Amino acid sequence: MATTIANLGSVMSELGLDKQNGATLGRMIGAGGLGHAEENADGSMHASVRIPFDELIFEPSVTVMPHGGDLELELTNDDRNTHCALLPSNNDRKFIWLENGARGTAHLNLDGPGYYWYSSPVGNDEGRGLNGIIVVLGDVADDAKLDRPAQPRA
Repeated sequence: MATTIANLGSVMSELGLDKQNGATLGRMIGAGGLGHAEENADGSMHASVRIPFDELIFEPSVTVMPHGGDLELELTNDDRNTHCALLPSNNDRKFIWLENGARGTAHLNLDGPGYYWYSSPVGNDEGRGLNGIIVVLGDVADDAKLDRPAQPRA
């Protein structure tokens, strides 16, 4: 498996959300753990996410890319219900329909650092749907930075 899964405490600590006023991301997403995209020799990345049986979550719910670029995301539906994934990708969102036991692959391009959310927006799924985050690490290009004083870093 190309991703590793950690417990909720590790997720919060690694993303710097384990302190007061960390971010809402840590409180909303995290029940499915933390995974890391595996980098290929050509610089592209691969990660796997599954929908476990009867849990209504993506596992891992947070996937970390070490830098911006291309991500091949493999999704597996191990639930007995049909789900889907509406995924971010630069200039073109991706949609994958996942019947029970189905597996699908999405090719995403996330070229800038930040948090990118995805979800399974069909049906009610206990009132909230399935939600996941792809975190792209790194700094923005110098020409994209705001003209303001340097901000403290954790």
